[in-house]
Amino acid sequence: MSGTYGQGGDGAPVETIEDLAGHLASGCKPRAAWRIGTEHEKFGFSLNGHDPLPYESDGPSVRKMLEGLTRFGWEEVLENGKPIALKRDGASVSLEPGGQFELSGAPLETLHQTCAEVNGHLKEVKAVADEIGAGFLGLGFSPKWSLEDTPMMPKDRYNIMKAYMPKVGTRGHQMMFRSCTVQTNLDFSSEADMVKKMRVSLALQPVATALFANSPFADGKPNGFLSYRAHIWADTDNNRTGMLPFAFEDGMGFERYAEWVLDVPMYFVKRGGKFIDASGQSFRDFMAGKLPALPGERPVMSDWEDHLSTIFPEVRLKTFLEMRGADGGPWNRLCALPAFWVGLLYDDAALDEAWQLVKDWTDEERSQLRIDVAKTALKTPFRNTTVQQIARDALAISRGGLRRRERQNMHGEYETLFLDDLNEIAATGKTAAEDLLERYHGRWGGSVEPAFTECAY
Repeated sequence: MSGTYGQGGDGAPVETIEDLAGHLASGCKPRAAWRIGTEHEKFGFSLNGHDPLPYESDGPSVRKMLEGLTRFGWEEVLENGKPIALKRDGASVSLEPGGQFELSGAPLETLHQTCAEVNGHLKEVKAVADEIGAGFLGLGFSPKWSLEDTPMMPKDRYNIMKAYMPKVGTRGHQMMFRSCTVQTNLDFSSEADMVKKMRVSLALQPVATALFANSPFADGKPNGFLSYRAHIWADTDNNRTGMLPFAFEDGMGFERYAEWVLDVPMYFVKRGGKFIDASGQSFRDFMAGKLPALPGERPVMSDWEDHLSTIFPEVRLKTFLEMRGADGGPWNRLCALPAFWVGLLYDDAALDEAWQLVKDWTDEERSQLRIDVAKTALKTPFRNTTVQQIARDALAISRGGLRRRERQNMHGEYETLFLDDLNEIAATGKTAAEDLLERYHGRWGGSVEPAFTECAY
């Protein structure tokens, strides 16, 4: 959700749908240039009291975390004179609305590299956090803090979103301030390759949601879901979220996606580093010089890039594809999400197998599956089977795809090792959320406080 950090108003004018689609098409890359980007969010908290980290305070704070990380070569990004992000070697650390720390990793060639990046980042975060009395939590939803307890980060973009969210859904603030995810960003070679990868990943996104279900608590008690994060996305803003039924229709491509994005209401326009509220207004009107927020002005490419960053479907297309369906989780599972998707999408035989698995699913089935897995995860029935069996099948396909990539680490291990934890979950049908609920009802004694030790990085 962090978006870009430019001043706004940059790039060539965009005047036609072909300009917009051309930007998306510019992401096409030969296979040798395909890379893996991993993003993950985590909740910061004070070790003394398990309270959320405020942006600034005499005690542990988000600002102290950002400033402390600069010792590792990170460069601060400022907004209104305050650090709100960090940049280094193609990666960034940014802040979600409630102070969730997000690593947006650099594009890397292998899963061994991306996992090394994740490990290095978490070690840096832990080094600074230990010094200031903070910790970080790997869950998909904040287990105890209310909205009122959760601080808001000093980013003007989030002020606009906060005001707009209640107009379009009932759970937008929950998404903004109390949820965490892990995502992966992957490339495509052509329009046809993008379409096939988008269709497969949209259909299987609920399976990923089930495998990574890890948000069973809210307000200090069970919330009735295994992925509460997935549940809140179902009523955040239906204009910009969901399973994109049109992606499965004839004629799907860069232009068709751009047409859909054009009809998603805007949040803002950025000029001179300042965010101008354009919430609910039309990018089509902007292209006609009729945007109420900037009358007479027409958009440039950075405006289109900013608008694309405010679209939140289960799979998002920019100049790459973003897989957006998984809860945040423990250290050892952050590398499993990119492994799952790379195995499915970066090998031709695996992609074909995955398409055969999902090609006859209907729009209604895909949409209902997205809703159902939030509550019952792998136990969700589907046709004459369960999501657990579909997950097993998908993991077998993914494992084959990873093995055929033949990318080894210095110990001669293949990328398939990153699927081991998911294979155990799929084999037993027991998600991380169900394990946490067992602890809550057992040795945790009906308290979520032990999560701040046992689920911390």
